[in-house]
Amino acid sequence: MLIKLQNVYKIYSEGLEAEVRALDGINLEIDYGEFVAVVGPSGSGKSTLMNILGCLDVPSHGSYWIDGVDVNERSDAQLSFLRNKQIGFIFQSFNLIASMNALENVELPLIYQGIAPAKRQALAMEALGRVGLAQRSHHRPSEMSGGQQQRVAIARAIATKPPIIMADEPTGALDSKTGREVLSFLQGLNREGSTIILITHDNSIAATAKRLVRISDGRIVEDKRQEVSWA
Repeated sequence: MLIKLQNVYKIYSEGLEAEVRALDGINLEIDYGEFVAVVGPSGSGKSTLMNILGCLDVPSHGSYWIDGVDVNERSDAQLSFLRNKQIGFIFQSFNLIASMNALENVELPLIYQGIAPAKRQALAMEALGRVGLAQRSHHRPSEMSGGQQQRVAIARAIATKPPIIMADEPTGALDSKTGREVLSFLQGLNREGSTIILITHDNSIAATAKRLVRISDGRIVEDKRQEVSWA
């Protein structure tokens, strides 16, 4: 089992009148190689769930294991290392650094892993080549379309070859054609063995995943396998 959450809560202002249970007793298991869409409206808790899954935040209560590692027992530094090794992130807003070109942006997670410059550049160029942007490696984000920026973000996510890709509304800032291209690329990564966790509010996007987890008011209200046909 790659991911296991057991009775996970995320509570703000706990014990006070203003207490908010962003996650309210989540139990979830995700195996190696799955393609899971976590769907729910704004305020449902799906972004909080992604932050927990991505080791960007820790539960108020409950347990979380990733690839057999008990996240609750790790220090901030250990969590940062775990996150960098195990997870590639793709965000709606791309999160590229404006002053850096595409190659430099893709190299960032490799720098954090302490990879030597020559190998780092080779891995970053390989990742850019996979998303069809090797020829634009020295262009800055402002010199690229939204779709190209998202492809750079995907290259950054896959450069370290992590087993897990977490995509938070990855098509939200894109037109429908470019959005379909991004989804198709994620499907291709899944075919190659990557575990994909896709966060979305869009039911039509969630319908393209092999498994749908629906969240409402911090609780999982639906968890089902889906028959999908990918081109």
